[in-house]
Amino acid sequence: MAFTLYSLIQAAILCINAVAVLHEERFLRKIGWGVDQSVGGFGDEPGIKVQLMNLIRSVRTVMRVPLIAVNSVCIVLLLLFG
Repeated sequence: MAFTLYSLIQAAILCINAVAVLHEERFLRKIGWGVDQSVGGFGDEPGIKVQLMNLIRSVRTVMRVPLIAVNSVCIVLLLLFG
């Protein structure tokens, strides 16, 4: 497999899929990344853990429907062009 732009895009899609399927109660809360663990004070800078939790939550919320279309297009392209 050659390193092409399509393989780079496909790797990014796979990573976004991996983030999108993380379940709050089954996985994230067990490692301490649940919603209730992100309590911070007013005016405090959010740490890296809180920022990653917000990124995961945003990807799960916003990218759910577009990922279905993007995955479908990738599957069709793989079926047509190998």
